[in-house]
Amino acid sequence: MHVLLHRLRALAAASLAFLALPAAAAEWNLEAGRSFMSSRDGTNTVFVEAVFDEHRFGDSRFTWAPDVSLGWIEGRGDERRRESRRYRTDDDVLLLAGGARFRYGGADDWYRNLFFSFQVAAQDGRTRALSDGFEFVSTFGYTWHHLSLQLRHISDGGARKPNWGETAVLVGVGFDL
Repeated sequence: MHVLLHRLRALAAASLAFLALPAAAAEWNLEAGRSFMSSRDGTNTVFVEAVFDEHRFGDSRFTWAPDVSLGWIEGRGDERRRESRRYRTDDDVLLLAGGARFRYGGADDWYRNLFFSFQVAAQDGRTRALSDGFEFVSTFGYTWHHLSLQLRHISDGGARKPNWGETAVLVGVGFDL
């Protein structure tokens, strides 16, 4: 019961923080897919992301935009992996992340749709894949109109063991509000 209350409080706080974002977001994205901590054990994941107005790096063709996301990674119900009481695999994980999205090129360049983002995240769960209270989130993706395809990796960079990391393949749809 204590874990459920902790998760509900964390979800409520993250939702309030996310709703308090200014309406100035250039685009909202809903992303869903599968996340893997090894080659054979995928699980469901969903992210809601807000990307704000882009800013140019001086006179270069590089741009950056503030980027925040709220994500959920479903726990894995694998009975064989429940032997560790400290780092289980069946816990769901909520993440709240913030950082920047980077692009290169002019508006008419095909490669302008490619992007890389880097975020720092706080999370409420402890699993073998994500064993720390903070994580780094790096995403490589491609956007086309309001659709996106992304490869996202979440890990603490080896700061705490075990930390296998989560690697997700996501498909997203964007909304201009």
